[in-house]
Amino acid sequence: MGSGPGCSPLLFLRVLMISAAACAVNLEGALFKDLMEGYNKNVQPNEKNGNVTQVSIKMILTNLISLNEKEEVLTTSVWIEMVWCDYRLRWDKPPRSALYGNITSKLRVPSKSIWLPDIVLENNVDGQFEIAYYCNALVSPDGCVYWLPPAIYRSACAITVNYFPFDWQNCTMIFRSQSYSANEIELDLQKTENYTLEWVEIDKEACTENGEWTIRHRPAKKVIDTQYTKDDLEYQQIVFFLIIQRKPVFYIINIIVPCVLFSSLSLLVYFLPARAGGQKCNMAIYSLLGQTVFLFLIAKKVPETSKAVPLIGKTPNTHRMTDKVRKIFLNVLPQLLRMRMKPWTPDDEKTSETPDGKPLCRDRLHYRRCSSISLITKAEEYLVEVARSELMFEKLKERNGLMKSVLETLHGGVKGGTAEQLSVSLAQASPELRQCVASCKHIAETARQQNNFQSENEEWFLVARVIDRVCFIVMASVFFVGTTGIFLMGHFNQPPSTPFDGDPKEYLPPY
Repeated sequence: MGSGPGCSPLLFLRVLMISAAACAVNLEGALFKDLMEGYNKNVQPNEKNGNVTQVSIKMILTNLISLNEKEEVLTTSVWIEMVWCDYRLRWDKPPRSALYGNITSKLRVPSKSIWLPDIVLENNVDGQFEIAYYCNALVSPDGCVYWLPPAIYRSACAITVNYFPFDWQNCTMIFRSQSYSANEIELDLQKTENYTLEWVEIDKEACTENGEWTIRHRPAKKVIDTQYTKDDLEYQQIVFFLIIQRKPVFYIINIIVPCVLFSSLSLLVYFLPARAGGQKCNMAIYSLLGQTVFLFLIAKKVPETSKAVPLIGKTPNTHRMTDKVRKIFLNVLPQLLRMRMKPWTPDDEKTSETPDGKPLCRDRLHYRRCSSISLITKAEEYLVEVARSELMFEKLKERNGLMKSVLETLHGGVKGGTAEQLSVSLAQASPELRQCVASCKHIAETARQQNNFQSENEEWFLVARVIDRVCFIVMASVFFVGTTGIFLMGHFNQPPSTPFDGDPKEYLPPY
């Protein structure tokens, strides 16, 4: 019982503190009701007619989610910080200061209950102009409103794929008011005591690094479009730039290196002989299919485009080689490429004649000097030139025997000495002999045509060898130069050292 008087002061103090806290809570509630009484959120907060509301903006980047090159869409997670002053929400002046002067902290007010500058992302692609969540706004005693809503924006970003995957992109996020012109509100970047925040803030604690892109520059600017007047909504806007560079390691390992290997395999096609047409085609098709798979992977990443490569094929049965083609591919190009091939000569230069004026040589592949060096050479050339039937029956006439006597008794003997004249005489003796002569002539003509076809085919194979050598040199040059050029272009295709050409300013915080 003796401790009762000592505890009473402590109990009194506790009750007083609880009462003061409850009174403060009640004052904030009363202040909010007082501020909202007669407040019209659709009316601009201008104390005098003609005043312009100053709205400052700052963007805080929390995550660079992705850049969809196929759809040319940049997805980001940001906080949009906006500050403006509303004279109707201040309580630091009479008569409210007498009632709520003890409240010096900021008052939390639902953002949907007060006037908002209606600032949206202009270059969005999904039609969602609004923010993700309407959080509470903080109101200071002087009536200035601080609002920091979160948003996930999908903005348009024009993609340049010239140097893919060693490219960098310049993406912009354009903000402006959709309801108020420059005569009603003035948009500007936030300012501190010494400088203007002309960059995109990055929340280092909340921001996660993107695995494909790295941010090189992040400037911000207020842009005035002089094509419009202050009465137009397009006159003023705040633009945030994100200059990002691709990290190419993934594409080098999974796309570029396999494509280089397939391209190097395609060079082996030209080492196969021209006669191995099926094997050359199979190897070329396999290389083409392998490269096509990787082209499909690239096509899924970049904006759509189309290309066409025509293929034309010819054979000796459908296309005869002209002398001009022979001269280029069998004489000129082999000398330039240092190929060991016998030169081709026109028919009039490699044809010789017999003493009675008859041609002997008709070989297109090998130049044969028709002279009196060897009787064997003359015999071979004569066999090629003269039909076998003529040789057979010509010698048969000179033999003494039954056949000669029979032929000489046929209406005054054999007429002439050629095979045609002999066949006429034989036809008078027996139809079977005429059929035999016709068959022999057909066999000789077929053999001659077959020899001509083989000669033509051999020339095509020689042309194929020359074309293979030319294609190999061109392909190897393109392969090495192209591969080297790709990596050199990727090395030299770096983002600019400053965000804007001609402006040495870096638009970074002064750390």
